[in-house]
Amino acid sequence: MCVGGMPLRYFLCSALTVSEERMSEIRMVPAGDKHYEATVLERRELSEDLWLVKVDPGGPYQFKAGQYATLGVDHDGKRIERPYSIVSSPYEEGMLEFFVELVPQGELTPHLHKLHPGDKLLCRRIAKGRFTLDLRSGHDNHLLLATVTGLAPFVSYARTLYKDWKAGNSPMPGNHKLYCLQGGSRSWEFGYRDEMERYAHEAPWLKYVTTVSRPWEDANWKGETGRVDDLIRKYTDLWGLKPEDTTAYLCGHPSMVENGRGILQRAGWAKTSMFEEVYFQPAKEE
Repeated sequence: MCVGGMPLRYFLCSALTVSEERMSEIRMVPAGDKHYEATVLERRELSEDLWLVKVDPGGPYQFKAGQYATLGVDHDGKRIERPYSIVSSPYEEGMLEFFVELVPQGELTPHLHKLHPGDKLLCRRIAKGRFTLDLRSGHDNHLLLATVTGLAPFVSYARTLYKDWKAGNSPMPGNHKLYCLQGGSRSWEFGYRDEMERYAHEAPWLKYVTTVSRPWEDANWKGETGRVDDLIRKYTDLWGLKPEDTTAYLCGHPSMVENGRGILQRAGWAKTSMFEEVYFQPAKEE
């Protein structure tokens, strides 16, 4: 099964230079054989603690949709690195895109938060991760559950499939369909809502729903309310998703992943039909 002449499993990520004012705080050392020196290309703020960033990885970069890149900085003689899911599609050559949330007590995100276009950081040369689209089980349906930045790998899926679909190279391998449910505290946390809604409006193979858990802080919100796990039963029923034909992907906050897993297991989903990526552990950035 191929998309655009390329096996679907080969689907899907970003990079940064440091200004003189920050050189005393973050000093880059030679990248070495395992790293590129990456450069921030663009940055867009969503809120005080959420931003979208595009980076030039600093060299050739191959990845599959759903994989992650490892970004880092050198600070006080210590190299700090963390994995970040790639938003961009593998078709977007020379650029990796990330959706990042500031963890105030984290080791790395406070440093990344200070970086702007032209600033530098490290990017490991090899992408990793197995959070790719399941083409082995024979399932046609894919339930994508995300909180805020957990949408990143799902945007990569959608961008890649949408490009192939619009090009007419392949409408889709088989009858695969994506059903995405994303949650956030407030609507301005949905950094890719417009893009995903556009795909869903045009493409018959994508459904996309957002839900806000603090509607009292978002007076203009008219959509779904509640947490992602509050709506899993409603939308699996509405979309007609069954354990025997659906693979579930849970990405983002650990409580959503844990609760969502339990709900799906009680509804008959096997562990082998659920993929997970937890973005951090309580009281610790991971």
